[in-house]
Amino acid sequence: MGNGHRSRHRGQGREGAPSHSSRSDSARTLVLPGEELPSRGLGPGPGTYRVNGRIYASVLGLLQTQPPSVRVAPLAGRYIPRARDTVIGIVTDVQGTFWLLDIGAPRWAPLHMTGTPWKIDFGETQQYLRVGDAVVVAVEQIENTGRIGVTMIGDGLGKLEGGTLVSVSPAKIPRIIGKGGSMIQMIQKSTGCTLVVGQNGRIWLDGPDDGIVEVRSAIRLIEEEGHRRGLTERVQAFLDHGSGAPRGPKGPPPTAPWAATAEAPEPDPAEGPESEYDFPEKDVN
Repeated sequence: MGNGHRSRHRGQGREGAPSHSSRSDSARTLVLPGEELPSRGLGPGPGTYRVNGRIYASVLGLLQTQPPSVRVAPLAGRYIPRARDTVIGIVTDVQGTFWLLDIGAPRWAPLHMTGTPWKIDFGETQQYLRVGDAVVVAVEQIENTGRIGVTMIGDGLGKLEGGTLVSVSPAKIPRIIGKGGSMIQMIQKSTGCTLVVGQNGRIWLDGPDDGIVEVRSAIRLIEEEGHRRGLTERVQAFLDHGSGAPRGPKGPPPTAPWAATAEAPEPDPAEGPESEYDFPEKDVN
């Protein structure tokens, strides 16, 4: 392993250019694994590692300078849960006092009935959530055993009714959200759809059929061109002239699940395929 690390510790970047050369826009600079990064006294952040006082990229991604650290946002990767993440989970099992959720992480996340806004007696869990239901929850903690604690108590959290769920790489979520939620606000306003974005790479859509088609296409555009400059302008141009179909009413204002800035998790090369789910309307008894 040591030889592998040394083989990537180059004093120069791509094509022989010094890796400490001036970068006018680090947020849009694509770096390769093993490339030395211009730290300028900053410490190593996610997507990087330090050897002999120098910082290198550990993944293929976009260079980001965010004092007190320099980091690399990967272009692809599976979801690794972190405390305070807001995620979309799918119920996979129902027990007397809790539900097991698939949040796209290496382990299931149990949601206890005390972590919901409902007053539930033992054995009544099936009346509130069933296998296949989708919920918005927050990650409370990651225990030493790997157990993932989640809660449905909080603003913007709860059961999702109807709609369609689309999955993308979690590494793309920050670009889909946009700074302060700007990208999602633009998409909602232009398409008349409601979007809930989880930091685990799941996006729930609801609205007029033509609007959902446009949202899906806009998401694919962001996935493919998120590393290039002028992304917001290209997405806006697509939404203004893409389909030409009449749109439904304007979507509601943005809500908490994606309002906070999302950070890309560490990547996993075993990334699964994109998937979609359609959820029927259900009543909560």
